[in-house]
Amino acid sequence: MKRLIDESFEVAVPLKAAWDHLAQIEKWPSWAKHIKSVVRNPAGPLSVDTEGTINLSIGVATTFKMTEFEPMRHWKWRGGLLGAQLDYDHVFTALAPARTRVQFTIDASGWQAAIVGPIFAAIYRRNLLRAIPLLIAEIETVR
Repeated sequence: MKRLIDESFEVAVPLKAAWDHLAQIEKWPSWAKHIKSVVRNPAGPLSVDTEGTINLSIGVATTFKMTEFEPMRHWKWRGGLLGAQLDYDHVFTALAPARTRVQFTIDASGWQAAIVGPIFAAIYRRNLLRAIPLLIAEIETVR
C-alpha cells in the first residue's frame, strides 16, 4: 500500500455540518470541477452499502464501493485505475464546536500502482488543490 494523496484543511463549521455537506456526493461537481457527475446506489443517505460511479469531466468514469463507514468520523471507498486499487478515505475531526478538519487520503495497491500511481497522484493533487478552496467557501457559506 502506497500513500498517494494526503491533504487536509479546516472549515469554520461544526463537524456535523461538514459531514452532511460532503456526504451529498451527487453535489460534488459544484466544487470539484474535474467531476462531471456522481451517481450513487442505493439512493438515500451515504451508508456502508453505498457504491456508485464518478464521471470525470475528461470523459472517463470510475466506480467505487464503500469499504468502511463510521458516521461523523470517516468513510472509505475503493475504486480502481488501470488495474491498481485505490482507497479513498474521507476523515472528519472536530477541532472546536464550530471548527472541523477534513482530510482526504488516497492509498494505492497492486503492482500497477508503481506505474500509474505517480501520474495519477500528480493529476489528482492538482485537481484537489483547485477544488479545496471552492469546497471551503461552499461549506462555510451554506451553513
